[in-house]
Amino acid sequence: MSSGILSGFSDVAKQAMMQPQESMLEVKNKKNKLYIGIPRETSFQENRIALTPLSVALLINNGHEVVLETNAGKAANFYDNHYSEQGARIVYDSKSVYEQADIIIKIAPPTLEEIALMKPHQTLISALQHSTLKPEYINALIQKKVTALCFEDILDEGGSLSVVRAMSEIVGATSILIAGEYLSNVFDGKGLMLGGITGVPPTEIVILGAGTVGEYAARTAISLGAQVKVFDPSIYKLRRLQNNIGSRVFTSVVQPIVLEKAITTCDVAIGAMRAESGRSPCIVSEATVSRMKPNSVIIDVSIDQGGCFETSEITNHTHPVFRKHDVIHYCVPNIASRVARTATYALTNIFTPILLDIGEHGGLKNVIWQKSGVRNSVYIYQGHLTNKHIGDRFKIPCKDLDLLIVSHR
Repeated sequence: MSSGILSGFSDVAKQAMMQPQESMLEVKNKKNKLYIGIPRETSFQENRIALTPLSVALLINNGHEVVLETNAGKAANFYDNHYSEQGARIVYDSKSVYEQADIIIKIAPPTLEEIALMKPHQTLISALQHSTLKPEYINALIQKKVTALCFEDILDEGGSLSVVRAMSEIVGATSILIAGEYLSNVFDGKGLMLGGITGVPPTEIVILGAGTVGEYAARTAISLGAQVKVFDPSIYKLRRLQNNIGSRVFTSVVQPIVLEKAITTCDVAIGAMRAESGRSPCIVSEATVSRMKPNSVIIDVSIDQGGCFETSEITNHTHPVFRKHDVIHYCVPNIASRVARTATYALTNIFTPILLDIGEHGGLKNVIWQKSGVRNSVYIYQGHLTNKHIGDRFKIPCKDLDLLIVSHR
C-alpha cells in the first residue's frame, strides 16, 4: 500500500479520534453557573430550610455559588459555620440575598415585602399554598417578570408529587408519635402506652383517610403495637393501603354508624383526609366528639384545609393543644416543622438534583422543556402566568407554557 494512502488513513483516524473530544467540549460549554440564594424564613414557626450543608457543598463543587442569609438553617440545627465551611457565602440581611442571587429557593412563599426586594427575571422555587393565595401575590411576581416554581407540584418519575409525598410520610409517622405523647401522664393524658404490652389490650387508633399520611400513620401505629382502623370513601385507596402495608388492617368505607362507633370507642383519632381543592371533608360532628372517652386524643392533620372534625381549631407549635368535651385536640397545620431536620433532608434530596440539572442543561428553560415533572411545577414563566387554575380563580390572563418556551428558544 502506498505511503499516500496510508497518510490518508492516518488523517481520517486523527479526525475520528478528535470527534468525541469536540462533542464533550460542546456539552461543557452548555453548562450554566448558578447563583443560588437562600433567605431566612420569616413565616411563623417555619423551621425547615431548602438545602443542607452537604447539598450546598455538592452545588459549589459543580461550579455554582450559594449565598445564605445568616441563621437561615438555625431552626433545623444547621448553623452558619456548617454552610460557610462548605463554601457558601453568609450575608446578614435578606436584601443582599434577593438582590444578588439568580435563583431564590425557600420553603414558604415570599411575602410582598420580599418580592419587592427581588430583581427582575429571577427564578423563584418555593411553596405556593393555594388555600391562602391572593391575587396581589401573583401580580407582584408577574410585574417582576420572574419564573416561579411551586415545589408542591413537582412530579417524580412515577408521576407522584414528590415533595407532597415526602412531607406526608413524615407527617403520618410523626402524628402517631405525637399521639403517644398526649396519651401519657406527662401531658395530662390517659396514662396509656401507645401499643400496650402482654396481657394489656392495645390502644385503639382510628385514621380517617387512606392516602400517604394515613398509610404512614397506620404503619407506625401497627409497628408500635396499636390496633388500627382506617376509613376512607375510596375502596381503591383502602385496597392500596392494605397492599402497601402488607398485613391485614381493619378498613372501611365511610359509613356513619360504623364510623361513629369507632370514634366513640377509640383512644386516638387522626384526621388525614385531603381535598383536591377547597376544604377537606368534615365528617366527624361535634356531637360524636362529645361522646368520645375522656382524655382521648384528636390529631387533625387536615386542619390547613379546614379539618375533618367539627371541633377542630388551628393551633401552633407553641400552644399545640386545647380541650373540648374533655378531648385533647392537636391541630397544628405544619407538623413537618416539628421535625425540621428530617424534613430538610427529605426536601434537599428533591431540590439538589433539580438545581444540578439546571446547571448541566444550560438553564431552567432547557430543564422545563426536557423534564415534565419540573414543567408541571411552573406557574409563572418570565412574567407570564401559566397556571390555568390560578388564572381562572383570579381572572388573570394565562398563557400556554409550551408555546412560551418555544417562542423563547
